[in-house]
Order: sequence, then C-alpha cells, then structure tokens
Amino acid sequence: MTTIHSTGRTADGLPGGGNPYSPLTAATAVLDQGGRVTGWTGAAEDQYGFTAAEVLGRPFREVLEHAQDSPSPTPCPDGHPRGGRCESRTLRHRDGRPVPSLLHLSPMTADSSGAAWLVVLVPADHLQRWATDQAMLSGLFAQSPVALTVYGPDTRVAWVNDALEVQFGIRPEDWVGRYIKDVLPQGEIVTSEHQGRPLEDVIARVLTTGAPVLNLHYRSPTAADPSHLRVWSCSYFRLQDADGRPLGVCESAFDITDRYEARRRLALLGRASTIGRSLDASRTAGELATVVVPEFADVVRVELAEHVLAGEEPPAATASGPNPLRCVVERTADGGTAVRGYPSESAEGRLRLVLPLQVGGVPLGRVTLARFAARDPFSDEDHALAVELVSRTAVCVDNARRYAREHATALTLQRNLLPATLPERTGVEIAHHYAPAAGPKGVGGDWYDVIPLSGARVGLVVGDVVGHGLNAAVTMGRLRTTVRALAALDLDPGELLTRLDDLVAQARIGIHPAEGDLNEDRAIGTRCLYAVYDPASGRCTAASAGHLPPVVALPDGTAELLDMTIGPPLGIGALPFECTDLTLPEGSVLALLTDGLVQASDGDLDSGLAQLCRVLSRRELAPADACSAIIASPTIGATRDDAALLLVRVHRLAEPHMASWAISADPSEVARARNMAARQLTDWGLDNVAFIVELVVSELVTNAIRYGGAPVCLRLLRDRDRTLICEVSDGGHTSPHLRRAGLDDEGGRGLFLVAQLTERWGTRYTRDGKTIWTEIPLVATGKEPGMLAFDLL
Repeated sequence: MTTIHSTGRTADGLPGGGNPYSPLTAATAVLDQGGRVTGWTGAAEDQYGFTAAEVLGRPFREVLEHAQDSPSPTPCPDGHPRGGRCESRTLRHRDGRPVPSLLHLSPMTADSSGAAWLVVLVPADHLQRWATDQAMLSGLFAQSPVALTVYGPDTRVAWVNDALEVQFGIRPEDWVGRYIKDVLPQGEIVTSEHQGRPLEDVIARVLTTGAPVLNLHYRSPTAADPSHLRVWSCSYFRLQDADGRPLGVCESAFDITDRYEARRRLALLGRASTIGRSLDASRTAGELATVVVPEFADVVRVELAEHVLAGEEPPAATASGPNPLRCVVERTADGGTAVRGYPSESAEGRLRLVLPLQVGGVPLGRVTLARFAARDPFSDEDHALAVELVSRTAVCVDNARRYAREHATALTLQRNLLPATLPERTGVEIAHHYAPAAGPKGVGGDWYDVIPLSGARVGLVVGDVVGHGLNAAVTMGRLRTTVRALAALDLDPGELLTRLDDLVAQARIGIHPAEGDLNEDRAIGTRCLYAVYDPASGRCTAASAGHLPPVVALPDGTAELLDMTIGPPLGIGALPFECTDLTLPEGSVLALLTDGLVQASDGDLDSGLAQLCRVLSRRELAPADACSAIIASPTIGATRDDAALLLVRVHRLAEPHMASWAISADPSEVARARNMAARQLTDWGLDNVAFIVELVVSELVTNAIRYGGAPVCLRLLRDRDRTLICEVSDGGHTSPHLRRAGLDDEGGRGLFLVAQLTERWGTRYTRDGKTIWTEIPLVATGKEPGMLAFDLL
C-alpha cells in the first residue's frame, strides 16, 4: 500500500485521506456492554479533539453525544466493514461544535476486557469527499477520454485505463509489462526539444530528476487505424512514497491530431513568406519545395513552361499542343532528387495532388505533391492549403518572369546605349568597365563616355541616374546623347553642366502635381561628372553635379580623390557648377567612377576608395591591367549596385608636334602667316598638304584680323600621323558661319572653301575670345586639291 504525499493520497491510492473505513486510518472507538469507552484511536482524537485520557472509562453518550442529536439508522455505504449496522448521528467536537457523522457499529464477542462494540466514526464531510474521489477515479479509469498510463521504475507499463484501449486498439494486458517502443514501434516524438529521442528516455529522466515534462507531442499510427498518423499531447510527473522515493511515472495523454494538423497548416502558410524572395523562377520553385517537404508532402515536383524560364510572354495556342514544360525541382523527404513510384492520381485516399501553376488563367507550369508510407492522405483542408501555396508561388514565378523580361530588355538597351568601343585619341590611354547590379536591382542608369573635342582635346564623362531597370536605362541614354550634343559646342565643364541642369529642370517644371509625382522624370537627381583634358597643355578641367570626384594617380605613386567643389545633382537647385583646373604630369591616371563600384552594403565608401587608390598607385600597371585588378579586388569587385569605371592615362603632345605664332592685327600679316605655316609643314615632311593648309591659314587669319581683332594667334598641332590641326584665335566673340555666295558676289566663299578642304571645322569660345579650328587629314581622301579647285570654278 502506498502514500502519495505530494497530493495527500494514502496507501490504497485514494485522495482525501483514503478509505475512511481503512483499519489503518479510520477513527475507531471500543465500547463495553455498558456503553463506556474502552478504546480510543489516534485518528479519533484527530477528528473529534478528545484525548484518550479524556474519554476512556466514560460513557460514549456523555462525552460525544451532541445535545440535539437524534440518531437514525442509515444504509451503509460501499467500502464499510462487513457486518454490523450504520446510523447517522451528530457528535460533539471537544471545542463544542457539532460534527455530523456516520457510525458503523460492529458487535464483538465479550471477553475479559469487556469489549462489546467496535465503532468506526466517520465525519460526514470526509465520507462525502471520499465518495466524490471514488467517482472521479472511476470516471478516469472507465469514462475519461484522457489516456492514463503508469510506468514502473524500469519504464515499463504498469497500469493503463480504458481510454488507452479505445484510442490505440490494444488491450490492457498487451500493454502491461512492455516498453512503449515494443507496443508502438512506429511512434516518434515530434516536439522539437525531445525530437528523435525514445520515449523511455523521457520517462527515465522524469523518474530520476522529478521534473515534470508537459505537452510533449507523440505521433504514431494505431492498431485501430494503422493507415493514419495520430498525435497526442502527453504530460509526465513522478510518483513517490512518503519518504520521497520514486515509485514510477504517471502519463496523461489526449488526442490533438486535428488541432496539431491545423497549427501545422497555419505554420506552413507563415513560411510561405519565404517564397519568391529571389525574383528567379527556378529558385522560387525551389523555395516552394523547401516549404512543403517534408512537413506537408513526401515528394514535390515543380515544372515550369519554357516561356517562363526564358522570361517571355506566353505563346499563342497552337495545334501542336500546349507549351512544353521543364522540370526545375524534384525533391523527396529523404533529401534525394530522384522520384520513383508516384502514387497514381486515382490512388485511393488521395495520395497525390497535381495542381496547375497559373496566374489569371495563363498557364505557367504545374506542381505535383505526393505522400507515401503510413501518412494521412491529403484531406480537403490539405488540398485548400496546397492551392493557396501554389497560387502564391504562381504569382512569384510570374513576377520573376516579368522581371527577367524587363531585366533582359534593359540590359540589351543599355548595352546598345553605352559605347561598344571608345575612340582612340592622342594623349590618352583608356580602359573601361561596366557591371549591372547583382540581385533584384539589376540594370541601372550608370554610364560613361569619351568624346573627341577640337584641338586634340578629349571630353570625359561619367554619370549615375537614380533608380534601376528599363526607365533608368532609357533616361541614361537620353542624358548621354544630350551631353554629347552639348560637348560638341566646346563648352567648358561648368557651362555644360549648367545647360544640362537647365534642361532637366525644365522637364521637372512640366510635370503637374495632380498628374504625377515631381520625381517622375528619372533624370531629376542624376549625378554627373564632366572633365576635359588638353594634351597640348596637360591641363584638365572638371566639374561635378553631385558626383564623386575622380581619383588622380600621379607618376610618383600617390593616388587620392581630387579636391574639388561638388555641385547639386541635376534638376535639384539653381546653383552654379564650379570648374576645377589642374595640370597633370605625363603618365598620370584619372579614374572616373560611380559609387556602386566602391560602396559597401552598409553605405561605406572609404574602404573601397582606399583599395582603388592602392591599385592605381602601382605605376607599372597599364590602364587595362589596372581595370582588371580593380574589378578582381574583393573590397570593390562585388557590385551590389550597378558600377561604371573609366580609367584614363594621360600623355602630352611632344613639343616638336606643336607650333604657334602671334599675328599682328594687320592685313599684311596674312602672307607672313602662310609662309610660317608652309615652313613648319616642310620641317614635318607634310608638303603634300601645304596647298590646303596655306589656303585655310590665309582665310582664317584674314577673317580674324578683319572681324575679330587682337590678339590673333595661329597654332598648328600634329595629331600623330593622321590629322593636322590648324587653329586661329582672336579676341572677338562673333561666330563665323557659312553662307551661299551669289554669282556676282566678290566674297563670302572663304568658309565654304575651308569646309570643303578640311575633315571637320568649328568654333570654340574662351574667356578672351574664340578659336576657329580645322582638322586636315594626313591620308588620302580621294579628292586632290587640283580636282577640288576645278569643281569650285
């Protein structure tokens, strides 16, 4: 017999003090034939307050009978001692209060002690509590849906109630004396904390430590329903005797299968947020597979249409049949990729689901889900969940298809808008690089360009349009074209950016707030840097509209950002753009870049710029090698944003390839200018173009003296062996222009002749006046001077 001290249970396992008639615990009195008390137990003293000394030898009625007592016979309850009779009486407690009681009187054979009656005294409230406890235990054993199991110290089953047989279909005698793993070999713990451990280990831990384990989830098929998996919530606490020695473990378990499945489905829906993060159709399919296997299905197969993988619109239906599908993901619960033995679609119990992957009725592919082994077939709730997951996946796949299409279009457009090759110019070596951003950002609006200018000069530009995608690429192309058009005017960098800013600001003014946001024009906020390098002087002039300054690497190995004034981005404010002038030593390198090349994911630019300067400080690297080293650098090679880089090594024109003369503002100086130019051509070995050069010099110097005024300067530049540049500068600001001379006009044909004899010509303005420049090819053009003179007659 045992006592459960933690709950007040006694040896017979009953709560509330146990069986009130138990000979070990009952309040008992012995009366002689005269009704005097001859025996009084400690339990009687506890319940009525009288000590043995106070009652022994005294009449029972005198000591215990209450003044208002009216004894009445009553049926004896279950559990009372055999024989005798029962009667209800109101006895008196030592403190005077009445104690309604049930007395069981058993006659005794008189002997030398004189005992005649054995009386068991039971307070009525104790009896009621015992009866209630008895009913409760009877209900737990035979009627409760909670399965109760008692495990012995060896973790074997010692006792079970009727609910266990009902739920598992196994008789009690087949439980007792066995381990759970022997009765339910396919059972498993699915609670994360104890998952994968045998249940006997959990029971042994509770038995050893005394710490209860609550709400452990146990899943298993049952003998009553072997084709379905049921889930129980189990709790365990230790049983111990009065001295705290462990006697076993009690388990309570109730079936939570429906609730467990509902929570599992809800958790799967929560995990659906991980689908579609990559904007890649195949990866999205893989994300679906990760969500559903193994929690929802044992096998998944995702097939996508070819047009989805190609990022194209769905083709029109043809007589040849539907668009072919390609399997992109096939996964099983054991981690394998080969799937064999699919259950058929008509398999009993709905073991297979085939769902279309579509958006708005447009097919994108299909998803096949299957379950094997002792697992529940797909229910109606499972089918609804699968439809929801597949629908979400379809939207993400379609978004990925649209993104792939726009990305490919934008990339193609940008590649066509960016220069495929850069012009070779005297005085510069050039290397360049562009990379679109990795991930969903994709193609952006970064661009670079090299623009040939007059006088062997070169324009260098790099820019960054706000945003990404097709709109950014289109805006980039528009701005690149505008910059080229403005550069043709031979404007200084500050003036060029000012005019470009005006054009962007005008587009902003044209947007009505009611029709669109002020930032609808993607050109607003564009950052741009424009620089002009003159190889004749080694001078570089640069201006910035919100853009990073260039990095300047000098021949002595130092490399750093150019210290210059940064103006606002285009279209933001009507502030001037200041020019910065510097003279570059022979062999210096300019690095024009967008911030995507050097900006870390946390927005830091310093580490990337430092690495860029370290690479450029290596004097032995040619621009192409330096460009490759920069791209390969781990600090700046990973383009989180689109990135553009333009590397320019500068060289000066050699002194022997340049000649200049100051000309007095006197018409008689024209002949002297022709002679000086002719002698220089002879020194250069270019007598074959002397006729053309003398004619051009004569016309331009005459116009400068007549219409421009002092100071007049003539300059000849030999651009390699391809072009001879002839420039005449004067102090006037009036631009000459071609006009059509009449048959009777004595003048007006000079610039027309210049235009016919030269490859290009134009005007550029300076702070002190203007320069008329011409470029005369040094190779055969197919037109000899004599033939040209004949054509003009």
